[in-house]
Amino acid sequence: MNEPGLVKVMSTLQYLSHDSEAKRLYEARQKYLHDEASMLSSAKMAGVKKGKIEVARNLLAMAMDHASVVKLTALSEDEIRTIKLL
Repeated sequence: MNEPGLVKVMSTLQYLSHDSEAKRLYEARQKYLHDEASMLSSAKMAGVKKGKIEVARNLLAMAMDHASVVKLTALSEDEIRTIKLL
């Protein structure tokens, strides 16, 4: 048990097991960090999707066939049809 990371974790765990308010604050902080990471991941995915839609719109404007647009953007055939209608 000479690994610094493990020693720190054990020390934190021991501290939290004796102080319920510190444990509550720690768990609240962990939840916040997890929620923030999820939110950032969702935002990134939305941005990627928006970019794919814009590329698909440009390819369709250049009269590229649906199958090629699907292959190049990884969007579904239904999504391509919807884009074309907009």
